[in-house]
Amino acid sequence: MKTKLILLAFALLAIFLTACEGPDAELDKAAVQQIVNETLAAQQAGQKDGILIHVTAGPDNPHRVLMPLQMAAMMSESQDVIMYFDIDAVKVVVKDAPDLTYAQFPSSKTQLKQLLEKGVPLYACPGCLQAAGYKPEDLMEGLQIAEKDKFFSFTKGRIVTLDY
Repeated sequence: MKTKLILLAFALLAIFLTACEGPDAELDKAAVQQIVNETLAAQQAGQKDGILIHVTAGPDNPHRVLMPLQMAAMMSESQDVIMYFDIDAVKVVVKDAPDLTYAQFPSSKTQLKQLLEKGVPLYACPGCLQAAGYKPEDLMEGLQIAEKDKFFSFTKGRIVTLDY
């Protein structure tokens, strides 16, 4: 598997280097080479990429709430995952939040509990919480107020973001 990834990285490098013809070709080649080198170094060091899942939808759109919760559960099996709730999504992570359901998805409270049990950090935007009329103590047990340092320290690899 590792050999296939290395071959794929070099194949992509060759494609990008061929495509990088023009006045800024040297800059582009250097940038692509750096990305490939960093990716290979991270793989060799056993580092995983981290996944930041950003949820903005609230109780009025259960599909856009439950889907990212399910994605977080699936991805946490092999990746470092962190979830960030802002805008209307803070209304989903407070103690008096409704238990959302939609189609085949497990309910919101069931999924939040499972994510916390797996150790997935769940953060709420303090400004959005206040704008919605809530205080930090209104958050469900296990939820935390977001701090910028947490967004960069939850993983050793790159950070990939999914927005819902």
